[in-house]
Amino acid sequence: MSSAATIQAFVHGQSSTITYVVSDNATRRAAVIDPVLDFDVKSGRTGTAAADEVLAHLAGHALSVDWILETHAHADHLSAARYLQQRVGGRVAIGEHIREVQATFKRLFNLERAFLPDGSQFDHLFADGETFRIGDLDAQALLVPGHTPADMAYRVGDAVFVGDTLFMPDLGSARADFPGGDARALYRSMRRLLDLPPATRVFVCHDYAPDGRDTRWETTVAEQRARNIHVHDGIDEDTFVAMRTARDATLGMPTLILPAIQVNVRAGHLPPADDNGISYLRIPLNAL
Repeated sequence: MSSAATIQAFVHGQSSTITYVVSDNATRRAAVIDPVLDFDVKSGRTGTAAADEVLAHLAGHALSVDWILETHAHADHLSAARYLQQRVGGRVAIGEHIREVQATFKRLFNLERAFLPDGSQFDHLFADGETFRIGDLDAQALLVPGHTPADMAYRVGDAVFVGDTLFMPDLGSARADFPGGDARALYRSMRRLLDLPPATRVFVCHDYAPDGRDTRWETTVAEQRARNIHVHDGIDEDTFVAMRTARDATLGMPTLILPAIQVNVRAGHLPPADDNGISYLRIPLNAL
């Protein structure tokens, strides 16, 4: 893949999110994976600095966008998918099980009647195993539930973008205690990814840089199978589930889960404005 495509990573320091631009060197077509809209929780203001960095890269390399891909409805940042689409086009896509996530959070937030949990807010919903193209690059969407019911990984050549399913080996795995999460499903999803060829390059969505090391986002299937602290070869499902369940019980909710989910189930749209022209986020009390 190295001669056919370029992968550029962008690190969002506030949320420790890594956004990717995957581009076909022959056609100059590209996909953006997991773009971030800045959000100041204290003031309620959104910002576009992170997304504008992606836009500058696209413009500087004369790239046209085919896809804006979400690996899942993120709980730690707001999606910049629609902001990017308004400026460079592309189809906003996610896995088809987003409908389950939308239904869950429509109930939690008591969202407006006009919000339909049918996935129609996105331009495309991927089925498990569905193939697509980024320019002339072959790509495939893989269902990897567990963190949420709708998590997708995107395989492009010898690379796979795993969202929150796997972290770097010294971080292990994502939590599975959000509404709809399932530690057993997460284990099976991780093993599905670890059954890919050993040389497959694994690109993670978050890195929290433990022990002060530099931020990292690329590893391999072989390295994960040998060194991942939660799911290396030899860790069985029951052992993982016991560890993950105990660990999740100690974790607080992400700072931005309530604002982020309301935007991300809408494919990056802000909630519809009230009659004063201002969009509002809802905060359910004593519900999580």
